[in-house]
Amino acid sequence: MTDQSMRGFLSQLDASGALHRVKRRIDPKFEIGAVLALRDRGPAILFEQTGSLPVVGNLLVSRERFALGLNLEASKLDDLCIHALSYPIKPVMSDSGPVQEIVQSGDIDLPAALPVPTWFERETAPYITAGVIIAKDPETGRRNVSIARLRLEGGSRVMAGIAKNHHLNLLAEKAKALGRRLPIAVAIGNHPAVLLGSQLYLGLGDDEFDNIGGMLGEPLKLVKCKTVDLEVPAEAEIVLEGELDPEEQIEEGPVSEFHGFYVSYGAGMGGRITCVTRRKDAIYQAILPGYASEHCLLGGIAIGATLRQALHRMIPAVRRVLITEGGMGRLHAIISMHKPKRGEGKRAAMLAMGQVNLLKLVTVVDDDIDIENPREVEWALAARFRGHEDLMVVEGVKADRCDPIHENLTVTKIAMIATTRPGDGEPLSRSEFVNPPKDVINRIAAELEQY
Repeated sequence: MTDQSMRGFLSQLDASGALHRVKRRIDPKFEIGAVLALRDRGPAILFEQTGSLPVVGNLLVSRERFALGLNLEASKLDDLCIHALSYPIKPVMSDSGPVQEIVQSGDIDLPAALPVPTWFERETAPYITAGVIIAKDPETGRRNVSIARLRLEGGSRVMAGIAKNHHLNLLAEKAKALGRRLPIAVAIGNHPAVLLGSQLYLGLGDDEFDNIGGMLGEPLKLVKCKTVDLEVPAEAEIVLEGELDPEEQIEEGPVSEFHGFYVSYGAGMGGRITCVTRRKDAIYQAILPGYASEHCLLGGIAIGATLRQALHRMIPAVRRVLITEGGMGRLHAIISMHKPKRGEGKRAAMLAMGQVNLLKLVTVVDDDIDIENPREVEWALAARFRGHEDLMVVEGVKADRCDPIHENLTVTKIAMIATTRPGDGEPLSRSEFVNPPKDVINRIAAELEQY
């Protein structure tokens, strides 16, 4: 099997000069977040002296960095996600794994054990932001893998900030109805495939570990937890074992969201950690929250892949979907289509907004446009978009609570269809770029360095 650890990826980054080491002592309270923010698009950063374990951040700040971690070209990233959705591989159990080299149970003091950063000025405590949370449906036993923010409350106590419609919250509500608490395991320091797979938009009961195997091209290796009936990646750095108590509500106060503003969601769900397992030389992984590249991309790439698969099933002309970073990795999408029929662009936009509730601006272009190039997308709007016919504005649509400008949980959603139509510009077509003869341009391109 291949290396399924985060540290294998760190070695790749180090070899390519994309890992920066901070050797001076740094305070996890605000300082780690400040450095990561100021070097948001730069190298991954390993803080070697934090008072406890080393901390690494800014690992996945570009699509190219995701591709490197998954050992493929950046242009193949979306295809890999689609392949993983279509051809999942179930995980396999291991008798042991490096994540359980050290086991600590009993009295757990999380603030002393882990260098969890306090990120922003108005947030009241440290937040675990790269913890992949594993839980099981208390009725069916089916596994769920996701990420939610976990705030340290002192000692072994935590608070989970979970949106009401997220699967983890639905499982906790099921446990509450049965008079139980919900066992969880939190894996920290994961292979890029584990992080990306945890963000896929799947159905309740679908196991993200299967799709992670599809990304890896082999089964993900798991080990049984020590104190809860759950399985975790064997090559993670750290695992926290415990439970969420849906009866315990803890007021959260101001917290950062992907759009970069503070929000106040009210009470989060309380919980306790009863066991910590880790590698002997564990590295704590952190993801800078708020409007940061890694935070936006992690959600955006996963949403784009699942949306592309859903749209292509209904409209075969759909080729790609990009959830943009400028749209916070959640709110704006660009869809490319191959020779769409009249009206198909509008249909694709409407289906996209129905499939992903967060989307509120969708741009549709032809597949001769590179949707990762904002200049080309803007060119398509200038050359092919007819405002009086191709602009869709739908007012008063139900919004997600995290939309930064919702009013009473509604927003206005917009679509712009910037595609050609059959017969556009006849006898000269707006889909044909001006070029020298094809044989000449190909010959010159092959020998361009000689000119």
